Amino acid sequence: MKTLRDVAVGDTAKVKKLHGEGAVKRRIMDMGITKGISVYVRKVAPLGDPLELNVRGYELSLRKADAEMIEVE
Repeated sequence: MKTLRDVAVGDTAKVKKLHGEGAVKRRIMDMGITKGISVYVRKVAPLGDPLELNVRGYELSLRKADAEMIEVE
């Protein structure tokens, strides 16, 4: 299973499935990350956390723990 955390800087991935439950999953969906959407990985912080993403035309920072819950193709 490939997650958003595994996507290299400069690559785009399509969201396949969201894992997690309850409030965490709801928060990820509220940020605009839903099934079928394309996510571009802009940067990764020097220590690897957080990731900087482009989603639906805006920039978003996401923690590694949350990125591991997002399965991509």
